[in-house]
Amino acid sequence: MTAFGRRVLVSIATVGPCGFAPGAPGTVGSVAGVVLFWAVRSGHSLWLEAGVMLAVTLVGVVAASEAESTYQRRDPGLVVIDEVAGVLLTLLAVPVGVGGVVIGFLAFRAFDIVKPFPVRQAEALPGGWGIMADDLVAGLYAQGALRLLLWVGGLA
Repeated sequence: MTAFGRRVLVSIATVGPCGFAPGAPGTVGSVAGVVLFWAVRSGHSLWLEAGVMLAVTLVGVVAASEAESTYQRRDPGLVVIDEVAGVLLTLLAVPVGVGGVVIGFLAFRAFDIVKPFPVRQAEALPGGWGIMADDLVAGLYAQGALRLLLWVGGLA
């Protein structure tokens, strides 16, 4: 791969400048995920939502692997494409408005930080898969929490 191609992949992994945010790059990456979610949701297509989430995940695996190689450390904190994928999975096909998106965002961040079983174990996968997998599992937990709130009527 060319040097330019590697730089592009690392830029994708850091979601441009988001990964360089001082103090809370994961939160900034998650906000970028919410922005992308709203852009995609405006298309009113479940297939588009699912396709974008899958594309972000697959490109994220490759980009995160390249970032690990570039920064020569495992799961560098600058990589936040995993947060984007996690937020997209959290909100995928969940019928929520602004309040539900905020709750989904907060739930995702909580599960990503606390890392209940098997979120932490998913990090052990090799390369970009480990970087992406823990956030996807956290996204599944957050989606479950959102759906539970919808089911019990605590979310409009």
